[in-house]
Amino acid sequence: MLAHFFIRIERNLVNIMVSVELFTPEAPVKRQLELLAPAKNADYGIEAIRHGADAVYIGGPAFGARHNAGNSVEDIARLAEFAHRYHAQVFVALNTILMDNEIDKAQKLIWELYEAGVDALIIQDMGVLQLDLPPIALHASTQTDNRSPEKTVFFEQVGFSQVVLARELNIPQIRDIAASTKMKLEFFIHGALCVSYSGLCNLSHAYSNRSANRGECSQMCRLPCNLTTRDGDVLAENQHLLSLKDNNQTDNLEALIDAGISSFKIEGRLKDITYLKNVTAHYRQQLDAIIAKRNDLESISHGRCEFNFTPDPDKSFNRGKTDYFVNERTEAIEHFSSPKFIGEKIGRITQVGKDFIKIDTSESGKDILFNNGDGLCYFVEHYETQRLSDDKLSGLRVNRADGNTLYLTEVPKDLKVGVMMFRNFDHKFEATLNKDSATRKISVDMQFFDTDDGVGLTVTDAHNISVTATLACDKAPANDQAKTAENLKKQLGKLGSSDFVLNKINLQTEQMWFLPASMVNELRRDAVSELMAARVAAYQRPERWVHNKEARFPQKALSFLSNVANEKAKSFYEQHGVIQIEDTYEKNTVLHDAPLMVTKHCLRYSFNLCPKEVEGIKADPMFLDVGKDKLKLVFDCHKCEMMIVGSNQLVKQQ
Repeated sequence: MLAHFFIRIERNLVNIMVSVELFTPEAPVKRQLELLAPAKNADYGIEAIRHGADAVYIGGPAFGARHNAGNSVEDIARLAEFAHRYHAQVFVALNTILMDNEIDKAQKLIWELYEAGVDALIIQDMGVLQLDLPPIALHASTQTDNRSPEKTVFFEQVGFSQVVLARELNIPQIRDIAASTKMKLEFFIHGALCVSYSGLCNLSHAYSNRSANRGECSQMCRLPCNLTTRDGDVLAENQHLLSLKDNNQTDNLEALIDAGISSFKIEGRLKDITYLKNVTAHYRQQLDAIIAKRNDLESISHGRCEFNFTPDPDKSFNRGKTDYFVNERTEAIEHFSSPKFIGEKIGRITQVGKDFIKIDTSESGKDILFNNGDGLCYFVEHYETQRLSDDKLSGLRVNRADGNTLYLTEVPKDLKVGVMMFRNFDHKFEATLNKDSATRKISVDMQFFDTDDGVGLTVTDAHNISVTATLACDKAPANDQAKTAENLKKQLGKLGSSDFVLNKINLQTEQMWFLPASMVNELRRDAVSELMAARVAAYQRPERWVHNKEARFPQKALSFLSNVANEKAKSFYEQHGVIQIEDTYEKNTVLHDAPLMVTKHCLRYSFNLCPKEVEGIKADPMFLDVGKDKLKLVFDCHKCEMMIVGSNQLVKQQ
C-alpha cells in the first residue's frame, strides 16, 4: 500500500505542497546494511556521519562502558537531529552493570535520552528490562557474551532488536546464529580487540579495583610480562603476552554479509578524530563497492559521501592487523612486541649521516612519500633477528624530507644501518584529516512546470520524498529561450551547502518565461528547506520489540561471570527460569580460584605447546608474571580456551 502525507505552508508568493512516499510496493525488498561508527562526542558523531556512517554509538552522561567518554543529553540531542537528516541513527551505550542505588537514575536517564531523539540503547544489565521504559529499541551489548543461537533467540524473545555478537565467532557459527533469529546481527569489524570474551573479565577489578563492567578497565592486559612453566622454565620475558593485534575485517566483509551480519561496527570511542574519519571512510567505500555489484543490498541511511583524501586504515592507530577467529584459529593474532602504534613499515636505514638518515623503501611494498614533520619509530635491540622489545621502542621526528633522505634535528646514537623503520605519523595525511575532509549529499531530481497562475517546482530525493512549491507570477515570454533555459537550470541547481546535490532537472513549461533571479532563488530555497523538513518528518525511529515474559533463559544457574549486580536483574532471570544466581564479582568479598578472565587467545598455541598440535604435550598450567603479581593460566582444551585464575593469594578485598 502506498502511503502519503502532506504539509501545506504559505509564504508570501510561494505555496509549498509536500508529498512523502513512505512505501513503494513496486520496489524490491533489499537487505539493509549498517556501518556503525564510534563517537567520542557529538562533534565526532557528526563527522562520522559525514564520512559515511549509517549509525553512531555514543556514551551518555553515565553508565557507559567507556567511563571517560560521557556526553550530555543536550549534545546527544544535537547529534540525533543531525543524524536523522540522513536517516542515520544514534545509539547510546548504557552498557555497564547497575547497582541497586543506580536503578532510578538509569530509568530517568533513559527517558531523557528517548525524548532527545535517541534511536536505541546498548545495554548489558538485564535489570533495565524490568524498568518503566519508553518505546525505545534495545540492543544487547557484546558484554552479554553472545556466542550461541540459544542465547540470541532468548534476547530476541525478551525484546531486543539487535545483538552484538562475540568477536571470537567464526563464519559457520555466525551463520548458525543468523539462521535462528530475525534480529539484526552486529559484529565488530575494526579496532582494538579485548583479549577476553567481553563481559568475562574481572582482571582489572581484581588488581586495581577498577571494573571493566563499570566502564573503568585499567587495561592490565596491555602490560609487559613474563611467561613461565609450572617447572619454572622461562618461555618469554618482558613481552605483551595478552596484547592482541587490532581487528581488521576488510577482506571478510562480503563473507560476513552472506553469513548474516547486517551491522558492521568500528571500535574506538576513545580514538582521535583522524582515526574516526579515516576508518569510517575506508569501510564506507568497501561496503559501497559490495552494494554496487549486488541488487539485494542497500545502505540503511541516505546520501553519498565524497572524500578529499584516500582512506588508508594502516595510517591510523593500530597494533598490526588480524581477522581474529573469523576464518578459524590462525597464527599471529598477538602483538607481543608493543601495545603502542608502531605504524606502517617503511624500510631499512641504508646510511646514517651527521644530521640525516637514508632509507630504502623497497621492502615496504609501497610507494612511500616522506613529509616534513613525519613521525618515525624503530626497535633498537636485536633488530637483526627481529626480536622486538617494547622497552627499546624509540621514536624521532623528521625535520626535513628530501626524497628518501631525512634530515633530523639530532640523529639518535642507536640508529644503525639495517634498522627497520616504521612511520606512525604521516604529517600530510593527518593535516588533511584535521580539516574538512568529506561531504555527504542526497541526490535530488527537479521538475519545473507551468501552473494556472504561475510556475511550480517539484523536488524529489532519491528515496521518493517529494515537495512541490508554486509561485504566482506574471508570465512574459523570454527573448532568448535557450539562454533563459540555461540560466534557469543554473539558478535552480544552486544547492550550495544544503544536504542535496542535483541529479537532473526537467523543464516542462510551455516556453521559457522571463522570471527575476530573486523569485527563482526564493522558489528553490523554500522548496529545499521544506524538503529537509519533510525528510525529518518522514524519519521513523525503530520500534522496540515486545517482551515475551514466558521466554526461558538457556541456563538454569548463573555464576558471578553473568554479572548480575542488582535485584531487578536477579528478578528478570528468575522470571525467565533461572534457579541459582551468584552475585557479580564486584559484589563478592572473597572468591577463591576464580577465573578472572576467559579468553580464546591461547599462549600454549602461541608458543607451539598446544596438546592438539604437538604430540606428547600436556596442558599443564602456566604462569604470567606481571610486575610483582603472578597470574595462573589454566587451559580448557575441549573448549579451546585459556583462563586466568585467581589463586588463594589473589583474593580480592573490599
